Amino acid sequence: MASAKESPTPAVIHEAGVSPPSALPPRVRRLVENPTYLQADEDLAFLRRPEMCGIRLQLDYWKTEETLQRYEICHTIVVYGSTRIPAPDLARRRLREARRALQERPDARRNQQALQAATHQLELSRFYRVARELGRIVGSARLTGALSSLAIVTGGGPGIMEAANRGAHERSAPSIGLNIALPHEQQPNPYITPDLCFRLHYFAIRKLHLLERAQAAIFFPGGFGTCDELFEVLTLLQTRKIRLLPVVLVGESYWRRTIDFDFMVTEGMIRVEDTDLFVFRETAEDIWSAIVEWHTRHRSGP
Repeated sequence: MASAKESPTPAVIHEAGVSPPSALPPRVRRLVENPTYLQADEDLAFLRRPEMCGIRLQLDYWKTEETLQRYEICHTIVVYGSTRIPAPDLARRRLREARRALQERPDARRNQQALQAATHQLELSRFYRVARELGRIVGSARLTGALSSLAIVTGGGPGIMEAANRGAHERSAPSIGLNIALPHEQQPNPYITPDLCFRLHYFAIRKLHLLERAQAAIFFPGGFGTCDELFEVLTLLQTRKIRLLPVVLVGESYWRRTIDFDFMVTEGMIRVEDTDLFVFRETAEDIWSAIVEWHTRHRSGP
């Protein structure tokens, strides 16, 4: 964390009738060039201190919130999923390259493993197609109530997030991306609406914005991050900390192998009713139908 000694030399604003620092008496010049003279909102070292965490959280929240309000983004479909699932054309190119490398050096174990990985990636790329098509469907939706004026929102990265943003972009619909500052820089995918592309520092604020306007949460296959987000959403729903909304897990075979929900019920860790908080679906059309059916049922009552 930056210390006071690391504060930059204050920039003196040259206003009419105010002498530049070089023209000031030496003692006064030392005063205005001291880090303590820098305005608080211009002092990055001060803002980055641990004690200023609350202020930074508010800034992280409000910069995004103000823009979403200004663009009248009220209802969203949030799409979660792995950054590592490639577009089908990219997966096919990687497979061709892996086959070529193996033909050149058939005994190289690395090339054999690369071919296996590329083959599996091509199989997974079907989820990219589904997410992209879902983005198109949401981008074209013209419904009323909670499903009116929908916008796709993702974490703004590659893979599944890119696919969903891409589909919305192809329908000229709002395409929101909430990128996150990471040790290894992650660039936003190119299909986000420029004025709706954000970069946040705190995962907590990012998660809040992802869910705040969500009318459905769609989970494609993913790793630690996706599972973390899934369990947080399910926990918030289970404990009624957020209003009810449909949760769709895409790819039943993946999710049942990744998380043994039936085992959790058998062990008494969750109630059987808790498994009603989500459904499994495979295609974009079926995902959309599940969303519409859920909202129709809850609007009309039991």
